[in-house]
Amino acid sequence: MAAELTAHQLIDRHRPTLDQALETIRTRAYWSPHPEHPKAYGENGSLDMAAGKAAFDALLGTRLDLGQPGTDDWVGGEVSPYGIELNVEYPHADLDVLLPAMRAGQRAWRDAGAELRAMVCLEILGRIADRTMEFAQAVMHTSGQAFIMAFQAGGPHAQDRGLEAVAYAYAEQVRTPGTAQWSKPQGKRDPLELTKQFTPVPRGIGLVVGCNTFPTWNGYPGLFASLATGNAVLVKPHPRAVLPLALTVRIARDVLAEAGFDPNLVALVAERPGEGIARTLATRPEIRIIDYTGSTAFGDWLEANARQAQVFTEKAGVNTVIVESTDDYKGMLSNLAFSLSLYSGQMCTTPQNLLIPRDGIRTDQGDKSYDEVTADLARAVDGLLGDDARANALLGAIVNPDVKARLEAAAGLGEVALASREVTNPDFPDAVVRTPVIVKLDGAKPDDEAAYTSECFGPVSFAVAVDSATHAVDLLRRSIREKGAMTVGAYTTDAEVERAVQEVCLEEAAQLSLNLTGGVYVNQTAAFSDFHGSGGNPAANAALCDGAFVANRFRVVEVRRQA
Repeated sequence: MAAELTAHQLIDRHRPTLDQALETIRTRAYWSPHPEHPKAYGENGSLDMAAGKAAFDALLGTRLDLGQPGTDDWVGGEVSPYGIELNVEYPHADLDVLLPAMRAGQRAWRDAGAELRAMVCLEILGRIADRTMEFAQAVMHTSGQAFIMAFQAGGPHAQDRGLEAVAYAYAEQVRTPGTAQWSKPQGKRDPLELTKQFTPVPRGIGLVVGCNTFPTWNGYPGLFASLATGNAVLVKPHPRAVLPLALTVRIARDVLAEAGFDPNLVALVAERPGEGIARTLATRPEIRIIDYTGSTAFGDWLEANARQAQVFTEKAGVNTVIVESTDDYKGMLSNLAFSLSLYSGQMCTTPQNLLIPRDGIRTDQGDKSYDEVTADLARAVDGLLGDDARANALLGAIVNPDVKARLEAAAGLGEVALASREVTNPDFPDAVVRTPVIVKLDGAKPDDEAAYTSECFGPVSFAVAVDSATHAVDLLRRSIREKGAMTVGAYTTDAEVERAVQEVCLEEAAQLSLNLTGGVYVNQTAAFSDFHGSGGNPAANAALCDGAFVANRFRVVEVRRQA
Protein backbone atom coordinates (compact mmCIF):
# COMPACT_ATOMS: atom_id res chain seq x y z
CA MET A 1 0.00 0.00 0.00
CA ALA A 2 1.24 3.50 -0.85
CA ALA A 3 2.25 5.62 2.09
CA GLU A 4 0.24 8.78 2.65
CA LEU A 5 2.91 9.99 5.08
CA THR A 6 6.37 9.91 3.52
CA ALA A 7 9.57 9.56 5.50
CA HIS A 8 10.59 13.03 4.31
CA GLN A 9 7.37 14.57 5.61
CA LEU A 10 7.67 12.85 8.96
CA ILE A 11 11.31 13.84 9.42
CA ASP A 12 10.62 17.47 8.47
CA ARG A 13 7.72 17.58 10.90
CA HIS A 14 9.21 15.81 13.92
CA ARG A 15 13.02 15.80 13.80
CA PRO A 16 13.33 19.14 15.65
CA THR A 17 11.18 17.79 18.48
CA LEU A 18 13.28 14.63 18.75
CA ASP A 19 16.49 16.69 18.75
CA GLN A 20 15.18 18.87 21.57
CA ALA A 21 14.14 15.80 23.56
CA LEU A 22 17.60 14.28 23.09
CA GLU A 23 19.22 17.48 24.32
CA THR A 24 16.89 17.71 27.31
CA ILE A 25 17.51 14.17 28.56
CA ARG A 26 21.21 15.09 28.41
CA THR A 27 20.89 18.35 30.37
CA ARG A 28 17.94 17.26 32.60
CA ALA A 29 16.51 20.78 32.19
CA TYR A 30 12.81 21.66 32.09
CA TRP A 31 11.14 21.34 28.69
CA SER A 32 7.85 20.09 27.31
CA PRO A 33 6.30 20.44 23.86
CA HIS A 34 2.88 19.70 25.36
CA PRO A 35 1.13 22.61 27.14
CA GLU A 36 -0.18 21.64 30.57
CA HIS A 37 -2.76 24.41 30.92
CA PRO A 38 -6.24 24.15 29.37
CA LYS A 39 -5.98 27.75 28.12
CA ALA A 40 -3.47 26.55 25.54
CA TYR A 41 -6.19 24.43 23.94
CA GLY A 42 -8.70 26.52 22.04
CA GLU A 43 -10.10 29.88 23.13
CA ASN A 44 -9.37 29.91 26.88
CA GLY A 45 -9.51 26.15 26.62
CA SER A 46 -13.31 26.21 26.61
CA LEU A 47 -13.82 25.39 22.94
CA ASP A 48 -11.50 22.43 22.95
CA MET A 49 -12.84 21.27 26.33
CA ALA A 50 -16.37 21.29 24.92
CA ALA A 51 -15.24 19.49 21.76
CA GLY A 52 -13.35 16.92 23.84
CA LYS A 53 -16.37 16.30 26.03
CA ALA A 54 -18.57 15.93 22.94
CA ALA A 55 -16.11 13.47 21.38
CA PHE A 56 -16.06 11.45 24.60
CA ASP A 57 -19.86 11.46 24.87
CA ALA A 58 -20.09 10.26 21.26
CA LEU A 59 -18.06 7.18 22.21
CA LEU A 60 -20.44 6.08 24.95
CA GLY A 61 -22.57 3.12 24.01
CA THR A 62 -20.58 2.41 20.84
CA ARG A 63 -18.47 -0.45 19.51
CA LEU A 64 -14.82 0.53 18.98
CA ASP A 65 -13.91 -1.54 15.93
CA LEU A 66 -10.15 -1.37 15.40
CA GLY A 67 -10.13 -3.55 12.30
CA GLN A 68 -7.92 -6.13 13.97
CA PRO A 69 -7.66 -9.72 12.70
CA GLY A 70 -8.85 -12.52 14.94
CA THR A 71 -11.73 -10.68 16.63
CA ASP A 72 -14.00 -13.39 18.00
CA ASP A 73 -16.21 -11.44 20.40
CA TRP A 74 -16.94 -8.00 21.81
CA VAL A 75 -16.41 -7.14 25.47
CA GLY A 76 -16.82 -4.11 27.71
CA GLY A 77 -18.39 -3.13 30.99
CA GLU A 78 -16.42 -0.09 32.19
CA VAL A 79 -18.22 1.98 34.82
CA SER A 80 -16.81 5.39 35.65
CA PRO A 81 -15.85 6.00 39.30
CA TYR A 82 -18.13 9.00 38.83
CA GLY A 83 -21.10 6.68 38.28
CA ILE A 84 -21.45 6.70 34.49
CA GLU A 85 -21.72 3.44 32.56
CA LEU A 86 -19.51 3.79 29.50
CA ASN A 87 -21.03 0.85 27.59
CA VAL A 88 -18.18 0.85 25.06
CA GLU A 89 -17.41 -2.49 23.43
CA TYR A 90 -13.92 -3.57 22.42
CA PRO A 91 -12.59 -6.46 20.31
CA HIS A 92 -11.83 -9.71 22.05
CA ALA A 93 -9.04 -11.53 20.25
CA ASP A 94 -8.32 -15.06 19.16
CA LEU A 95 -4.64 -14.95 20.09
CA ASP A 96 -3.72 -17.70 17.65
CA VAL A 97 -4.86 -15.40 14.84
CA LEU A 98 -3.86 -11.99 16.20
CA LEU A 99 -0.31 -12.74 17.34
CA PRO A 100 0.91 -14.17 13.99
CA ALA A 101 -0.67 -11.18 12.24
CA MET A 102 1.28 -8.84 14.52
CA ARG A 103 4.56 -10.54 13.64
CA ALA A 104 3.95 -10.27 9.91
CA GLY A 105 4.83 -6.59 9.71
CA GLN A 106 7.94 -6.64 11.87
CA ARG A 107 10.49 -7.08 9.07
CA ALA A 108 9.50 -3.86 7.32
CA TRP A 109 9.30 -2.06 10.66
CA ARG A 110 12.78 -3.32 11.59
CA ASP A 111 14.22 -2.30 8.23
CA ALA A 112 12.73 1.20 8.52
CA GLY A 113 15.53 2.12 10.93
CA ALA A 114 15.66 3.99 14.20
CA GLU A 115 15.02 7.47 12.83
CA LEU A 116 11.91 6.69 10.81
CA ARG A 117 10.48 4.59 13.63
CA ALA A 118 10.99 7.52 15.99
CA MET A 119 9.27 9.87 13.56
CA VAL A 120 6.24 7.56 13.27
CA CYS A 121 6.04 7.37 17.06
CA LEU A 122 6.14 11.16 17.30
CA GLU A 123 3.37 11.41 14.73
CA ILE A 124 1.26 9.07 16.89
CA LEU A 125 1.98 11.20 19.95
CA GLY A 126 1.18 14.36 17.99
CA ARG A 127 -2.25 13.06 17.04
CA ILE A 128 -2.90 12.00 20.60
CA ALA A 129 -1.94 15.53 21.69
CA ASP A 130 -4.44 16.98 19.19
CA ARG A 131 -7.16 15.09 21.09
CA THR A 132 -5.91 15.85 24.60
CA MET A 133 -9.28 17.02 25.89
CA GLU A 134 -11.00 13.86 24.66
CA PHE A 135 -8.32 11.76 26.35
CA ALA A 136 -8.77 13.82 29.52
CA GLN A 137 -12.42 12.79 29.67
CA ALA A 138 -11.54 9.15 28.96
CA VAL A 139 -8.89 9.10 31.70
CA MET A 140 -11.15 10.92 34.17
CA HIS A 141 -14.00 8.47 33.69
CA THR A 142 -11.88 5.34 33.92
CA SER A 143 -9.43 6.32 36.67
CA GLY A 144 -11.50 8.63 38.87
CA GLN A 145 -8.99 11.44 38.58
CA ALA A 146 -10.44 14.92 38.82
CA PHE A 147 -10.67 16.62 35.43
CA ILE A 148 -7.65 18.91 35.70
CA MET A 149 -5.43 16.05 36.83
CA ALA A 150 -6.81 13.74 34.14
CA PHE A 151 -6.10 16.47 31.61
CA GLN A 152 -2.52 17.02 32.82
CA ALA A 153 -1.37 13.56 33.89
CA GLY A 154 -3.41 11.70 31.29
CA GLY A 155 -2.60 14.19 28.53
CA PRO A 156 0.57 16.31 28.29
CA HIS A 157 2.49 14.57 31.06
CA ALA A 158 1.75 11.13 29.60
CA GLN A 159 2.69 12.40 26.15
CA ASP A 160 5.96 13.72 27.60
CA ARG A 161 6.73 10.28 29.07
CA GLY A 162 6.04 8.66 25.71
CA LEU A 163 8.32 11.12 23.91
CA GLU A 164 11.00 10.62 26.56
CA ALA A 165 10.93 6.87 25.89
CA VAL A 166 11.26 7.46 22.15
CA ALA A 167 14.27 9.72 22.74
CA TYR A 168 16.02 7.17 24.93
CA ALA A 169 15.19 4.40 22.45
CA TYR A 170 16.62 6.38 19.56
CA ALA A 171 19.77 7.32 21.49
CA GLU A 172 20.50 3.72 22.42
CA GLN A 173 19.95 2.44 18.87
CA VAL A 174 22.23 4.98 17.19
CA ARG A 175 24.96 4.56 19.80
CA THR A 176 26.39 1.92 17.42
CA PRO A 177 27.00 3.13 13.83
CA GLY A 178 25.13 1.48 11.01
CA THR A 179 28.30 0.59 9.13
CA ALA A 180 32.05 0.53 9.72
CA GLN A 181 35.15 -0.08 7.64
CA TRP A 182 37.55 -2.27 9.61
CA SER A 183 41.23 -2.50 8.81
CA LYS A 184 43.78 -4.42 10.88
CA PRO A 185 47.45 -3.86 10.00
CA GLN A 186 49.47 -7.01 9.29
CA GLY A 187 52.99 -5.64 9.13
CA LYS A 188 54.53 -6.28 5.73
CA ARG A 189 51.42 -8.10 4.56
CA ASP A 190 48.27 -6.44 3.30
CA PRO A 191 45.93 -5.38 6.12
CA LEU A 192 42.85 -7.39 6.94
CA GLU A 193 39.86 -5.51 5.56
CA LEU A 194 36.21 -5.99 6.49
CA THR A 195 33.02 -4.07 5.95
CA LYS A 196 30.73 -4.36 8.94
CA GLN A 197 27.01 -3.68 9.14
CA PHE A 198 25.18 -3.24 12.47
CA THR A 199 21.39 -3.53 12.68
CA PRO A 200 19.20 -3.09 15.76
CA VAL A 201 16.76 -6.00 15.71
CA PRO A 202 13.63 -6.26 17.87
CA ARG A 203 13.00 -8.95 20.45
CA GLY A 204 9.48 -9.72 19.23
CA ILE A 205 6.10 -8.66 20.52
CA GLY A 206 5.91 -6.38 23.53
CA LEU A 207 2.99 -6.70 25.94
CA VAL A 208 1.82 -3.62 27.84
CA VAL A 209 -0.32 -4.52 30.86
CA GLY A 210 -2.16 -1.32 31.74
CA CYS A 211 -3.17 -0.06 35.16
CA ASN A 212 -6.45 1.39 36.42
CA THR A 213 -5.18 4.63 37.93
CA PHE A 214 -2.85 6.03 35.24
CA PRO A 215 -3.60 4.17 32.00
CA THR A 216 -1.74 6.55 29.68
CA TRP A 217 0.96 7.95 32.00
CA ASN A 218 2.09 4.47 33.00
CA GLY A 219 1.26 2.83 29.67
CA TYR A 220 3.01 5.12 27.20
CA PRO A 221 6.64 4.60 28.27
CA GLY A 222 6.61 0.86 27.59
CA LEU A 223 4.42 1.15 24.51
CA PHE A 224 6.63 3.71 22.79
CA ALA A 225 9.93 2.26 24.00
CA SER A 226 9.04 -1.10 22.44
CA LEU A 227 7.57 0.36 19.25
CA ALA A 228 10.51 2.71 18.68
CA THR A 229 12.98 -0.17 19.02
CA GLY A 230 11.25 -2.17 16.28
CA ASN A 231 8.88 -4.38 18.24
CA ALA A 232 5.19 -4.91 17.69
CA VAL A 233 3.13 -3.98 20.76
CA LEU A 234 0.04 -5.68 22.18
CA VAL A 235 -1.82 -3.49 24.67
CA LYS A 236 -3.79 -5.24 27.44
CA PRO A 237 -5.62 -2.53 29.40
CA HIS A 238 -6.97 -2.87 32.90
CA PRO A 239 -10.62 -3.99 32.58
CA ARG A 240 -11.78 -0.82 34.34
CA ALA A 241 -9.65 1.50 32.17
CA VAL A 242 -9.78 0.29 28.57
CA LEU A 243 -10.94 3.40 26.71
CA PRO A 244 -7.82 5.63 26.91
CA LEU A 245 -5.55 2.86 25.67
CA ALA A 246 -8.06 1.69 23.04
CA LEU A 247 -8.11 5.22 21.60
CA THR A 248 -4.31 5.20 21.66
CA VAL A 249 -4.19 1.92 19.75
CA ARG A 250 -6.66 3.21 17.15
CA ILE A 251 -4.55 6.30 16.52
CA ALA A 252 -1.35 4.25 16.33
CA ARG A 253 -2.88 1.86 13.82
CA ASP A 254 -4.05 4.76 11.65
CA VAL A 255 -0.62 6.39 11.62
CA LEU A 256 1.21 3.14 10.89
CA ALA A 257 -1.07 2.46 7.92
CA GLU A 258 -0.68 5.99 6.57
CA ALA A 259 3.10 5.68 6.85
CA GLY A 260 3.06 2.47 4.82
CA PHE A 261 3.48 -0.01 7.65
CA ASP A 262 1.30 -2.86 8.86
CA PRO A 263 -1.25 -1.45 11.34
CA ASN A 264 -1.18 -4.78 13.17
CA LEU A 265 2.16 -3.73 14.67
CA VAL A 266 -0.03 -2.26 17.42
CA ALA A 267 -3.11 -4.07 18.67
CA LEU A 268 -5.49 -4.19 21.62
CA VAL A 269 -6.53 -7.21 23.62
CA ALA A 270 -9.54 -6.67 25.89
CA GLU A 271 -10.82 -9.38 28.19
CA ARG A 272 -14.02 -10.87 29.46
CA PRO A 273 -14.81 -10.45 33.18
CA GLY A 274 -12.53 -12.68 35.22
CA GLU A 275 -10.72 -14.02 32.17
CA GLY A 276 -7.25 -13.11 33.45
CA ILE A 277 -5.82 -12.98 29.97
CA ALA A 278 -2.60 -11.28 31.15
CA ARG A 279 -1.41 -14.56 32.67
CA THR A 280 -2.11 -16.40 29.44
CA LEU A 281 -0.33 -13.83 27.33
CA ALA A 282 2.63 -13.43 29.66
CA THR A 283 3.93 -16.94 29.05
CA ARG A 284 3.23 -17.21 25.32
CA PRO A 285 6.45 -17.66 23.34
CA GLU A 286 5.57 -14.77 21.00
CA ILE A 287 5.64 -12.29 23.90
CA ARG A 288 9.24 -11.18 24.38
CA ILE A 289 8.81 -7.96 26.38
CA ILE A 290 6.36 -7.17 29.18
CA ASP A 291 5.64 -3.78 30.74
CA TYR A 292 3.51 -3.95 33.86
CA THR A 293 2.20 -1.52 36.45
CA GLY A 294 0.12 -2.82 39.33
CA SER A 295 0.12 -5.03 42.38
CA THR A 296 3.25 -6.57 43.83
CA ALA A 297 1.73 -10.05 43.76
CA PHE A 298 1.21 -10.14 40.01
CA GLY A 299 4.43 -8.27 39.33
CA ASP A 300 6.36 -10.90 41.28
CA TRP A 301 4.50 -13.63 39.38
CA LEU A 302 5.50 -12.09 36.06
CA GLU A 303 9.13 -11.83 37.06
CA ALA A 304 9.15 -15.47 38.16
CA ASN A 305 7.11 -17.04 35.36
CA ALA A 306 7.45 -15.00 32.16
CA ARG A 307 10.90 -16.43 31.59
CA GLN A 308 10.88 -15.99 27.81
CA ALA A 309 10.33 -12.23 28.12
CA GLN A 310 12.22 -9.21 29.34
CA VAL A 311 9.95 -8.01 32.15
CA PHE A 312 9.73 -4.39 33.31
CA THR A 313 7.62 -3.91 36.45
CA GLU A 314 6.40 -1.03 38.55
CA LYS A 315 4.79 -2.62 41.59
CA ALA A 316 4.15 -1.20 45.02
CA GLY A 317 6.16 0.21 47.88
CA VAL A 318 5.88 2.00 51.19
CA ASN A 319 6.76 5.63 50.61
CA THR A 320 8.24 7.40 53.62
CA VAL A 321 8.83 10.99 54.70
CA ILE A 322 11.11 11.78 57.63
CA VAL A 323 10.08 14.94 59.50
CA GLU A 324 13.07 15.89 61.69
CA SER A 325 13.18 19.71 61.53
CA THR A 326 12.28 22.56 59.19
CA ASP A 327 12.93 26.24 58.66
CA ASP A 328 9.52 26.68 56.97
CA TYR A 329 6.93 24.96 59.13
CA LYS A 330 3.93 26.45 57.35
CA GLY A 331 5.35 25.59 53.92
CA MET A 332 6.15 22.04 55.01
CA LEU A 333 2.61 21.46 56.30
CA SER A 334 1.09 22.92 53.16
CA ASN A 335 3.29 20.80 50.91
CA LEU A 336 2.59 17.60 52.82
CA ALA A 337 -1.16 18.29 52.96
CA PHE A 338 -1.29 18.60 49.18
CA SER A 339 0.85 15.49 48.68
CA LEU A 340 -1.44 13.41 50.91
CA SER A 341 -4.62 14.70 49.25
CA LEU A 342 -3.83 14.69 45.53
CA TYR A 343 -6.01 12.11 43.71
CA SER A 344 -7.08 10.69 47.08
CA GLY A 345 -3.61 9.26 47.64
CA GLN A 346 -4.12 6.84 44.74
CA MET A 347 -0.64 7.39 43.35
CA CYS A 348 2.29 5.03 43.63
CA THR A 349 4.34 8.03 44.79
CA THR A 350 2.02 9.27 47.58
CA PRO A 351 3.66 9.34 51.03
CA GLN A 352 2.30 6.74 53.44
CA ASN A 353 4.54 6.87 56.51
CA LEU A 354 5.50 10.15 58.19
CA LEU A 355 8.30 9.40 60.67
CA ILE A 356 8.24 12.06 63.40
CA PRO A 357 10.43 12.04 66.57
CA ARG A 358 8.27 11.48 69.61
CA ASP A 359 10.16 14.29 71.38
CA GLY A 360 9.14 16.72 68.65
CA ILE A 361 10.90 18.75 65.97
CA ARG A 362 12.64 22.12 65.63
CA THR A 363 10.93 24.69 63.42
CA ASP A 364 11.06 28.37 62.56
CA GLN A 365 7.98 28.71 64.79
CA GLY A 366 9.68 27.11 67.79
CA ASP A 367 9.79 23.52 68.93
CA LYS A 368 6.75 21.43 68.04
CA SER A 369 5.81 18.21 69.81
CA TYR A 370 4.84 15.04 67.93
CA ASP A 371 1.21 15.66 68.87
CA GLU A 372 1.39 19.27 67.68
CA VAL A 373 2.91 18.27 64.33
CA THR A 374 0.24 15.67 63.67
CA ALA A 375 -2.55 18.01 64.78
CA ASP A 376 -1.19 20.86 62.65
CA LEU A 377 -0.88 18.59 59.62
CA ALA A 378 -4.46 17.43 60.13
CA ARG A 379 -5.57 21.08 60.23
CA ALA A 380 -3.60 21.79 57.05
CA VAL A 381 -5.34 18.96 55.22
CA ASP A 382 -8.68 20.06 56.63
CA GLY A 383 -8.05 23.62 55.50
CA LEU A 384 -7.00 22.52 52.03
CA LEU A 385 -10.09 20.37 51.58
CA GLY A 386 -12.57 22.36 53.67
CA ASP A 387 -14.30 23.74 50.60
CA ASP A 388 -16.11 20.93 48.79
CA ALA A 389 -15.53 22.37 45.32
CA ARG A 390 -11.78 22.53 45.90
CA ALA A 391 -11.84 19.11 47.56
CA ASN A 392 -13.49 17.55 44.50
CA ALA A 393 -10.95 19.22 42.21
CA LEU A 394 -8.06 17.71 44.20
CA LEU A 395 -9.41 14.38 45.36
CA GLY A 396 -11.20 13.04 42.31
CA ALA A 397 -13.08 9.82 43.08
CA ILE A 398 -12.16 6.58 44.83
CA VAL A 399 -11.17 4.29 41.97
CA ASN A 400 -12.53 0.98 43.27
CA PRO A 401 -14.18 -0.63 46.32
CA ASP A 402 -10.87 -2.07 47.60
CA VAL A 403 -9.48 1.42 48.19
CA LYS A 404 -12.64 2.44 50.04
CA ALA A 405 -12.42 -0.68 52.23
CA ARG A 406 -8.79 0.04 53.15
CA LEU A 407 -9.66 3.62 54.01
CA GLU A 408 -12.47 2.54 56.30
CA ALA A 409 -10.37 -0.14 57.99
CA ALA A 410 -7.46 2.22 58.64
CA ALA A 411 -9.34 4.14 61.31
CA GLY A 412 -9.25 1.04 63.51
CA LEU A 413 -5.46 0.71 63.41
CA GLY A 414 -4.65 3.47 65.90
CA GLU A 415 -5.56 6.89 67.20
CA VAL A 416 -7.08 8.98 64.42
CA ALA A 417 -5.44 12.38 64.02
CA LEU A 418 -7.61 13.26 61.04
CA ALA A 419 -10.85 11.46 60.27
CA SER A 420 -11.92 10.92 56.69
CA ARG A 421 -15.13 12.60 55.62
CA GLU A 422 -17.47 12.09 52.71
CA VAL A 423 -17.58 14.79 50.05
CA THR A 424 -20.54 15.20 47.69
CA ASN A 425 -19.80 15.89 44.05
CA PRO A 426 -22.76 17.91 42.72
CA ASP A 427 -21.95 17.00 39.10
CA PHE A 428 -21.61 13.28 39.82
CA PRO A 429 -23.76 12.34 42.83
CA ASP A 430 -22.80 8.64 42.54
CA ALA A 431 -19.06 9.33 42.87
CA VAL A 432 -17.37 8.04 46.03
CA VAL A 433 -15.25 10.95 47.29
CA ARG A 434 -13.41 10.78 50.62
CA THR A 435 -10.82 12.98 52.31
CA PRO A 436 -7.64 11.37 53.69
CA VAL A 437 -7.31 9.75 57.09
CA ILE A 438 -4.20 10.23 59.23
CA VAL A 439 -3.60 7.61 61.92
CA LYS A 440 -1.09 7.92 64.76
CA LEU A 441 1.13 4.89 65.34
CA ASP A 442 4.13 4.10 67.52
CA GLY A 443 7.28 3.01 65.72
CA ALA A 444 8.44 1.09 68.81
CA LYS A 445 5.33 -1.11 69.09
CA PRO A 446 5.35 -4.42 67.18
CA ASP A 447 1.58 -4.33 66.78
CA ASP A 448 1.77 -0.97 65.02
CA GLU A 449 4.68 -2.08 62.86
CA ALA A 450 2.51 -4.53 60.96
CA ALA A 451 0.33 -1.63 59.85
CA TYR A 452 2.92 0.88 58.73
CA THR A 453 5.24 -1.63 57.06
CA SER A 454 2.46 -2.81 54.71
CA GLU A 455 1.36 -0.78 51.73
CA CYS A 456 -2.07 0.79 52.24
CA PHE A 457 -2.85 2.19 48.80
CA GLY A 458 -5.27 5.09 48.91
CA PRO A 459 -5.92 8.15 51.12
CA VAL A 460 -4.33 6.63 54.23
CA SER A 461 -1.23 7.94 56.02
CA PHE A 462 0.44 6.99 59.27
CA ALA A 463 2.11 9.50 61.56
CA VAL A 464 4.68 7.18 63.14
CA ALA A 465 6.32 8.29 66.38
CA VAL A 466 10.02 7.35 66.40
CA ASP A 467 12.65 7.55 69.13
CA SER A 468 15.08 9.78 67.23
CA ALA A 469 16.35 10.79 63.81
CA THR A 470 18.62 7.76 63.91
CA HIS A 471 15.62 5.51 64.57
CA ALA A 472 13.81 7.14 61.64
CA VAL A 473 16.75 6.54 59.30
CA ASP A 474 16.98 2.91 60.40
CA LEU A 475 13.27 2.39 59.77
CA LEU A 476 13.62 4.07 56.39
CA ARG A 477 16.44 1.74 55.37
CA ARG A 478 14.56 -1.36 56.43
CA SER A 479 11.36 -0.23 54.74
CA ILE A 480 13.04 0.45 51.39
CA ARG A 481 15.04 -2.76 51.51
CA GLU A 482 12.10 -5.00 52.44
CA LYS A 483 9.10 -3.26 50.86
CA GLY A 484 10.54 -0.82 48.35
CA ALA A 485 9.72 2.83 47.79
CA MET A 486 8.94 4.88 44.71
CA THR A 487 9.62 8.10 46.63
CA VAL A 488 11.31 9.22 49.82
CA GLY A 489 11.03 12.65 51.39
CA ALA A 490 12.81 14.31 54.29
CA TYR A 491 12.55 17.59 56.17
CA THR A 492 15.66 18.51 58.13
CA THR A 493 17.89 21.47 58.84
CA ASP A 494 20.59 19.18 60.26
CA ALA A 495 23.41 18.46 57.80
CA GLU A 496 24.23 15.14 59.47
CA VAL A 497 20.64 13.93 59.26
CA GLU A 498 20.47 15.00 55.64
CA ARG A 499 23.67 13.09 54.86
CA ALA A 500 22.36 9.99 56.65
CA VAL A 501 19.05 10.03 54.75
CA GLN A 502 20.82 10.60 51.44
CA GLU A 503 23.22 7.74 52.11
CA VAL A 504 20.35 5.36 52.80
CA CYS A 505 18.66 6.37 49.54
CA LEU A 506 21.90 5.94 47.59
CA GLU A 507 22.58 2.53 49.10
CA GLU A 508 19.00 1.28 48.75
CA ALA A 509 18.35 3.00 45.38
CA ALA A 510 15.37 5.22 46.23
CA GLN A 511 14.56 8.64 44.76
CA LEU A 512 14.81 11.37 47.41
CA SER A 513 13.21 14.81 47.74
CA LEU A 514 14.52 17.14 50.44
CA ASN A 515 12.73 20.03 52.17
CA LEU A 516 9.99 20.60 49.61
CA THR A 517 7.89 23.56 50.77
CA GLY A 518 6.75 25.18 47.51
CA GLY A 519 4.89 24.09 44.39
CA VAL A 520 6.83 20.89 43.74
CA TYR A 521 5.61 17.79 45.57
CA VAL A 522 7.20 14.47 46.45
CA ASN A 523 4.60 12.56 44.44
CA GLN A 524 5.26 14.41 41.17
CA THR A 525 7.99 13.74 38.61
CA ALA A 526 8.83 15.63 35.43
CA ALA A 527 9.65 13.79 32.22
CA PHE A 528 13.09 14.37 30.67
CA SER A 529 14.47 15.35 34.08
CA ASP A 530 13.17 13.23 36.97
CA PHE A 531 13.48 9.45 37.16
CA HIS A 532 10.26 7.76 38.20
CA GLY A 533 11.38 4.83 40.33
CA SER A 534 14.95 3.60 40.23
CA GLY A 535 14.73 -0.08 39.39
CA GLY A 536 16.94 -0.73 42.39
CA ASN A 537 14.50 -1.60 45.17
CA PRO A 538 11.46 -3.90 45.44
CA ALA A 539 8.97 -1.24 44.35
CA ALA A 540 10.07 -1.45 40.70
CA ASN A 541 12.68 -3.22 38.61
CA ALA A 542 12.86 -0.37 36.09
CA ALA A 543 13.00 3.41 36.00
CA LEU A 544 10.97 5.72 33.79
CA CYS A 545 12.97 6.48 31.88
CA ASP A 546 16.65 5.65 31.49
CA GLY A 547 18.89 3.79 29.08
CA ALA A 548 18.29 0.49 30.84
CA PHE A 549 14.55 0.85 30.21
CA VAL A 550 15.05 0.70 26.44
CA ALA A 551 18.39 -0.99 25.73
CA ASN A 552 17.22 -4.55 26.34
CA ARG A 553 14.26 -4.24 23.98
CA PHE A 554 16.50 -4.85 20.97
CA ARG A 555 19.76 -6.49 20.04
CA VAL A 556 22.42 -5.38 17.56
CA VAL A 557 23.17 -7.98 14.88
CA GLU A 558 26.39 -7.68 12.94
CA VAL A 559 27.00 -8.76 9.34
CA ARG A 560 30.67 -8.87 8.25
CA ARG A 561 31.81 -8.90 4.63
CA GLN A 562 35.22 -9.26 3.12
CA ALA A 563 36.20 -5.85 1.79
